[in-house]
Amino acid sequence: MPFVILGINHDSAPIEVRERVAFAPEAVAGALADARTLLDCRELAILSTCNRTEIYGTIDAEPLLRWLAEYQRIPLEQLKSCSYRYSGEAAVRHMMRVACGLDSLVLGEPQILGQIKSAYAVARESGSVGGELHRVFQRVFTVAKKVRTETAIGENPVSVAYAAVSLASRIFTDLKRQTVLLIGAGETVELLARYLLDQGIRQLIVANRTLSRAQVLAENFGAEAILLADIPEHLDRADIVISSTASQLPILGKGAVESALRRRRHSPMFMVDIAVPRDIEPQVGELDDVYLYTVDDLRGVIDEGMRSREKAAEAAGAIVDTAAAEFTKECRALGAVDTIRSYRQRVQEISGVELERVLLQLDKGGDPRRLMEQLVRTLTNKLIHAPTVSLKKATADGDLERLRIVREVVGLDDLAEIPLEKKHK
Repeated sequence: MPFVILGINHDSAPIEVRERVAFAPEAVAGALADARTLLDCRELAILSTCNRTEIYGTIDAEPLLRWLAEYQRIPLEQLKSCSYRYSGEAAVRHMMRVACGLDSLVLGEPQILGQIKSAYAVARESGSVGGELHRVFQRVFTVAKKVRTETAIGENPVSVAYAAVSLASRIFTDLKRQTVLLIGAGETVELLARYLLDQGIRQLIVANRTLSRAQVLAENFGAEAILLADIPEHLDRADIVISSTASQLPILGKGAVESALRRRRHSPMFMVDIAVPRDIEPQVGELDDVYLYTVDDLRGVIDEGMRSREKAAEAAGAIVDTAAAEFTKECRALGAVDTIRSYRQRVQEISGVELERVLLQLDKGGDPRRLMEQLVRTLTNKLIHAPTVSLKKATADGDLERLRIVREVVGLDDLAEIPLEKKHK
């Protein structure tokens, strides 16, 4: 079964669909177990980020698509219309491009490689990584490292986090005077905090479901740590709110923001929701004094920063194309080894059966010469049976190329060099 990828991303599907298909980190192991059981598939891995959900496996894409639609309770036709699928070399190339940041909303962004490594780790812990997926992931990691080392794809600081801070700096003339509330405590929020400090932000609040994690970030960046449950009490202090959690339900609703605006005397608030599923209810954007942006709204800001990476992306793409072709060639060679091993085993089984029969007859006093002749004749007939059938069918079908291939396989090289038209005369 070839290596297959089924997925959706920021180019193929709007955020409304992506958030319905996305898997919470804690739900991935259970989803893998469900899919492997229902689809009778040994190797599967799931990557789910704010901009993409992809399933990697050794299974046909169509049953995988039906499983995903049913598991995430989304209409099959809707999912089919905005999903993509790759197999074989195209799948390997796509995965390499994703790991290198060449398929990201932010060209060359580095976070995706860590997310793919996490997806691989979860799949391994779940027992859903076999030899084929292991080889693919390891080669993908090697190519991503090569791209980072040999090109300038990641030199300029462009990411969703960077774009969010850049947009804030355009709206507020002096970020140093603003108070920022960061919701979440993951890698993206850590990047946000670092970019904000570079812009001179002095008032920073970090809210997280687990206070200890928020406190770790707060200590690193001189911020204040609060729980998610305490956000309503502190929301009115925030001029800027940027949210990035893995919550399956909104963190901020319209009512809580309205209350905060009243306490702020309707001083405007700038909000960026870069989570998928969304952390901030879309209705919040209807409020007059709120400027709400989602991850899709950042595309224009990101496009400006991407221009400097386009030349590096060309070099990275060439590395990926070469690596994908080489990997596919190696896999085909492995397939040939397996075929040779299976063929050798089959021949040995046939030979063993016939030899055992001859030895039994020798033990009974049979004529050795006659039995040896019989052994050679029987083995010859059995070993040439399959090629003979294939040659007859190719001849009947007029399949000249198949005839040539069979002749080469069975060692008739001298005949293979003669034009087939002349051989039939």
